Amino acid sequence: MHTPLAYLRQKLGNLPCADALEAYHAWWETTGRGLSETVDRAGTPWLRQRNRLGERVDEILAPEGYSTLVQEGYKHGAVWRVIEDGDWQGSFALGYITSYYDPGLYCPHTVSLSTAVPLSKYGSPLLKERYLPKMLRRDGEAWQGATWMTESGGGSDLGANVKTVAVPDGDAYRLTGEKYFCSNVNAELAVVAARPQGAPEGVRGLALFLVPRYREDGSLNYFIRRIKDKIGTRAVITGEVDLQESVGYLLGSAEAGVYLILEVLNISRVANSVGSVALLQRAIDEAEAFARGRVAFGKPLIEHPLMHRQFTRWRNALDAAFALAWESVRLLSEVGMQTPPYSPRYHLFRLITHLAKYWTAEQAAQAAKWCMEVHGGAGVLAEFGVERLLREAMVLPIWEGGSHRQMLDALEVMQRRGAHTLLLEHLASHADPAELQAWRERLEAYLQQPAEVQEAELETLIPPLAEWVGECLL
Repeated sequence: MHTPLAYLRQKLGNLPCADALEAYHAWWETTGRGLSETVDRAGTPWLRQRNRLGERVDEILAPEGYSTLVQEGYKHGAVWRVIEDGDWQGSFALGYITSYYDPGLYCPHTVSLSTAVPLSKYGSPLLKERYLPKMLRRDGEAWQGATWMTESGGGSDLGANVKTVAVPDGDAYRLTGEKYFCSNVNAELAVVAARPQGAPEGVRGLALFLVPRYREDGSLNYFIRRIKDKIGTRAVITGEVDLQESVGYLLGSAEAGVYLILEVLNISRVANSVGSVALLQRAIDEAEAFARGRVAFGKPLIEHPLMHRQFTRWRNALDAAFALAWESVRLLSEVGMQTPPYSPRYHLFRLITHLAKYWTAEQAAQAAKWCMEVHGGAGVLAEFGVERLLREAMVLPIWEGGSHRQMLDALEVMQRRGAHTLLLEHLASHADPAELQAWRERLEAYLQQPAEVQEAELETLIPPLAEWVGECLL
């Protein structure tokens, strides 16, 4: 089998924070892999809502070793490298290694980063002084973050479904409402979408708030209703949260709230793309290890022409998917600290991010399914861990806006910001001139159609566009 570190070296050459990546990779091989398997087998963690005196404590009981598993990534810089050094690529390279071994575990690291960045950019000096150092600790005690937008009505149409209200209270706000899909519910801090009292309806009336788990007197600031039992991703603890006059601090301005919310989501979308590609590589590697060892009809599976052709196709798909995902990382490294109003470069980043999030997640799910098929009956048995790849992959097209949402958002940034023109300019030095011209004509013709037709026919446009962009960037 290949290793994620070897693949990163192959694709990136001089790796960012190479020593840290080598140490982190070695830790996974010697320690992390076993802990990850233990956590996955243990299943859904427990929620102890009250202590024996009947007092509300909302204590989450995770399997032995879970804290060690999740904290190792923070030690090596999943968050602090971005905030202290501006090293986005180093953080995402660490995330690639994490996701190769445990895609679900990369979610806590991702949402912690997506909490620390807006806190760093938009928090008041007092908030940053109070909370950022705790998120940047390297001693195994780092505070974690979470990003809670979704309510029971759904997550894509936030303007209609966010019912949480924020009422001013001195230099803070009191938030009341419920959040339905709260990843990393055990975090010490969360960034939360809410509507300030008196703000207009729709997405323009939303703002972003920093909500700590505990009040200054040590009491619970919100309540965990339950822990969700999911198909996979057991290394991220997901629950439902009740906000009951919970203390929250406004990040940035209320008027710019929707842009801050989208910034948070776009960081996580980049991470989702990186994690998807890592799972894709793991699926291919597992399939190859089996196909080289399994003999059928007189020779190893991998030597049969059809099987050999499938491996070639998937290796090519991996390279294109990585190129697409890593381009979103490179662009985020350039524009990640921009604030509204954004530059054209930011809108190029948005388009590539939507394409990457959509395409890589779909490829990861299909690769996990194919890996199981290569293994035959052994692929569905929990004892061998291959089926886990499919369980882990199924959420990737859903997290941070499903594939449907990514296609619509890609269309929106082309319609409103002309991002397709920026994309073609960006690819001019990579693409075949004839193909570039063909795509220019195709996109211009597509965008001349009625709006309803453009939306209805997106599946004829976005998949081939995403695949072509990835192949151009190889």
